[in-house]
Amino acid sequence: MLRAILRDLTSGPIAVQLRRFVVVGAVTAGIQMALLWAFVDAGGLNYLIGATIAIEITIVLSYVFNNAWTFRASQNTGASEYLTGLLKTNLVRGTAIPIQLAVLFALVEWAGIMYLFGNAVAILVSGIYRFVLDSLWTWG
Repeated sequence: MLRAILRDLTSGPIAVQLRRFVVVGAVTAGIQMALLWAFVDAGGLNYLIGATIAIEITIVLSYVFNNAWTFRASQNTGASEYLTGLLKTNLVRGTAIPIQLAVLFALVEWAGIMYLFGNAVAILVSGIYRFVLDSLWTWG
């Protein structure tokens, strides 16, 4: 059974979506890291506040990119459907914000890791959660 699941992830119907989701995630993670640095180092904000703002900005960007490319086959079109999808992804990804911030906080405050590295790890941890919920609910 595990082999079948792993095979589906690499060559099954979900494989293309997963690869595209990872590419979009990598691009928006880079944007989020740049925004976080700008908010904290250049703007003087607390790293958790800066992370929260950067996360919300990249939630919107991720939706735009994923709707246009990753989930093109089930793309949300039309104003009402598009805005409903944006609301759904905000709910999905909004529920991931506490996960990401908790991991970030733990790594920075308890493990003494630099906030940018901690944020990268937090993005990876919450990414699996976001993919599952987005693929099942936002673009179901």
